[in-house]
Amino acid sequence: MNLTAIAIVGIICWALVELVNSRHKKAPKAQDLGPMQQEIEKLRERVQVLEKIVTDENYDLKRQFDNLKND
Repeated sequence: MNLTAIAIVGIICWALVELVNSRHKKAPKAQDLGPMQQEIEKLRERVQVLEKIVTDENYDLKRQFDNLKND
């Protein structure tokens, strides 16, 4: 066997081990998802507040006045 064949066999064995290990990884448990879901809900609420602020007509007017002050 030459060196190239040994390298190819080694790479194939490594790929098979990685494939088997990836199948045995478990999904996050429900108890781990609870805090993440709460954090996502908080972030959604914050985004909604920011969207309201940015789409508010007064916000746009304030930004325009600030731009005039800066110019």
